[in-house]
Amino acid sequence: MIINQWIPAAHHGDAIGNSARQVRNILRLAGHDSNIYALTIDDELKSDVHAFSRETATGGDLTIFHYALPSPMTAAFTQLSGKRILQYHNVTPAHFFAPYDPGMFRLATLGRQELTTLLGQVDLALGDSEYNRVELESLGFAPTGVMPIAVNTKSLVAHTPRPSLTHMLNDGLTNILFVGRIAPNKRIEDHIRLAEHYKRYVDSRYRFIFVGNFDLVPKYFGTIQALISQYQMPPDRFIFTGRVPDDDLATYYAMADAYVSLSEHEGFCVPLVEAMAADLPILAYSAAAVPETLGNAGVQFAPKDLEYAAETLGMLVYDEDLRSEVLVGQRQRLLDFGPEKITRALKDLVLRFS
Repeated sequence: MIINQWIPAAHHGDAIGNSARQVRNILRLAGHDSNIYALTIDDELKSDVHAFSRETATGGDLTIFHYALPSPMTAAFTQLSGKRILQYHNVTPAHFFAPYDPGMFRLATLGRQELTTLLGQVDLALGDSEYNRVELESLGFAPTGVMPIAVNTKSLVAHTPRPSLTHMLNDGLTNILFVGRIAPNKRIEDHIRLAEHYKRYVDSRYRFIFVGNFDLVPKYFGTIQALISQYQMPPDRFIFTGRVPDDDLATYYAMADAYVSLSEHEGFCVPLVEAMAADLPILAYSAAAVPETLGNAGVQFAPKDLEYAAETLGMLVYDEDLRSEVLVGQRQRLLDFGPEKITRALKDLVLRFS
């Protein structure tokens, strides 16, 4: 069986692309002819992902279209003669971008509008979480289901930490980690406010590390820098790395004392799974798909009381009994994201359309 996957953009480190490559590998092991096609491809991935312009892109018996932003793929998908599966990775609501970037606001608005053009055009609509599936159902898609993102946690922990970076981070400061793009829905400004409370009530020996692209919404990043200045915090206590190689990412996870997510909109949130794989205790604001991804693991809180969050973060860092209890729960939850579950789900999916 020929099973193709379409992704608008193939970027190194991107969760959707990483998941698609894992799915492709599982399908190939099962004996299927499976490839990934993308409109834009990072140079380092051009030997692994095919250009969408190839004639074979439209030749699948079954095609899985990973949707997260508007693109010419959407209209082309409706014209395929084979079976069509939509996998929805969510579109960040436009209102998050409204104060910062009219272009991103328009892109997000178009993203949701274009999604509705696929109504009645797909054989199955999958969310990568129940949260996303419910949105698809509310829009009128049917039938719907859930296919979780495939997270290659073994690859993350297999990378060798970089000695020079390890040495730099091992200087006695508490390392608080966040991984993801610096975007308004992530509420990075709340991390800065959390740091102020943490410094004031818990410990002044802190460092907040943000691993991810920070040039997506420049005006938003500027407001974060202004807030650091407003609080008169040492700039070197906040590291914004941009996109990093895999070895560096593994090092940041390995050297962190806790992982914090204060995001107000997530369709799945892969870094939570990565943090669990790195055995890193998680403190997360309970919003959108975060409760579903974590299950009963980590420490989740709502409403967003940052004084409470700072005190809880201090306990995760310094209270060994609490830390151990949280890590035990996270290790148990991590088992739900193992490759066996994805393999079974894919097998059932293929049987459904064979």
